[in-house]
Amino acid sequence: MAKVPRFAKAFAGRWRIVEMDNWHGDFLDLVDEAHLTFKGKSDGEIAFGALNGFLDVRYGARDGSACAEFSWEGHDENDPACGRGWAMIGTAGRLVGHFYIHNGDDSAFICERG
Repeated sequence: MAKVPRFAKAFAGRWRIVEMDNWHGDFLDLVDEAHLTFKGKSDGEIAFGALNGFLDVRYGARDGSACAEFSWEGHDENDPACGRGWAMIGTAGRLVGHFYIHNGDDSAFICERG
């Protein structure tokens, strides 16, 4: 069994996307509840709006804080899509980061546990 990186434990589980700079309100939950999920050593998933994808995650530290950097691939409105992003544990136990769609939009985001 592969060893789970130490920093991965801080991110493990499902995080509800509660805010994004580029997409707002009801759009976030258009198809599924907007979320970012981290599983095991390097897996995860993301969903918001009409986008859903699988993550390939690398854990480490940035400016002294635990950080998860990821690439992703999946679908946006049934079209193949891919990109990258990062997340850090912010204040009050929230997750903060930035999400990028290759050759498309990007947005900062905030997540809460659950």
